[in-house]
Amino acid sequence: MNVTFIDIPHHLHPFVTKYDYGISSHKVLGQPLILRNIEILKRVYNDINIVSIEDRCSREIKLIQDNFPSIEIQRSHDEDQEHKDYDEEEITISHSEIQFGASDRSSGILTHTDFGGNGSTILEESSLYWKRKLKLNQQDDSILYVPFNSVLWVTKKQEKQYVLADLVTYPWDFLSITQKILNEVIIETRISPSASVAKSSIIEGPCIIEEGSTIDDFSKIKGPTYIGKDCHIGMGSLVRNCVLENNTRIGFNCEIGKSYFSGYDKISHHNVILDSLLGENVWFGGYSGTANVLLDRRNIKYQIDDRLVSTQTDHFGTVIGNNCAIGASVIILPGRQIQPNSTIQAGTIVGKQ
Repeated sequence: MNVTFIDIPHHLHPFVTKYDYGISSHKVLGQPLILRNIEILKRVYNDINIVSIEDRCSREIKLIQDNFPSIEIQRSHDEDQEHKDYDEEEITISHSEIQFGASDRSSGILTHTDFGGNGSTILEESSLYWKRKLKLNQQDDSILYVPFNSVLWVTKKQEKQYVLADLVTYPWDFLSITQKILNEVIIETRISPSASVAKSSIIEGPCIIEEGSTIDDFSKIKGPTYIGKDCHIGMGSLVRNCVLENNTRIGFNCEIGKSYFSGYDKISHHNVILDSLLGENVWFGGYSGTANVLLDRRNIKYQIDDRLVSTQTDHFGTVIGNNCAIGASVIILPGRQIQPNSTIQAGTIVGKQ
């Protein structure tokens, strides 16, 4: 079977840079999502031997070659990808479910054999847009198209396995996906022998703490939470329901809740980071924070180009790009975005949409 990765429209900026293809190379629980997706597919399809991917995706190609040496890589060029012609106004689905796998029609599960006779992949029945735009090859059921910005799962119904996909279109989709992965994957506490957890600290609920990480005195880690390699949690800090990738350092007396840190981030003392996405190498000065709730409790809006889009949630913080420096005593209001390589001066209230 040939797995073909495709680049479809999304609104994940500034969290996803121009060098990224969807969220494919972003790590969750220490593993790039493109590798997780291939592992999921191999659990259901035993005959995956070819991955087709654009030649410009050098980082993703290397990840696949290093981790799946038995899989042949077929490279294509940008001009060969017909699915790149989109009308942005037609993107109306978010966090969409895709299901594919061997099935009979009586099960009620859409499959690649259900979709257009011999269609090579399927999406929600109502999403005719995707059927048209992906230009499915209905003569070849050996090709499986997988969007870069999707996260796959294995599910079972009537003793048969299926692959379920969540499409990640907006930053809050990705935040929801990380919470879903935390809740479904981390079911017990695992602390590396080389990690250090102070006796006065509390580990509550299932957590993974990787090698070289340090949890200082009087801290609380509330699961499910993932703390990657060589991280540091300062004295008296609370970390709850978070993904902290490698080399993240949290200062003392901080609260970090329901957030994703890409790694190599440094958070000084007395910071509050809630429901937020941080790129790599983000620095926060002391006494700063990301607010996650509006005073009137309305759903939070997020700016995309020149329009405001509802996040469909009343809890959402900030999206911060790579290599940002946030000064001391900065407050970032809900639904804001900080572009990569930005500097926010101390004492600023970031409130303009």
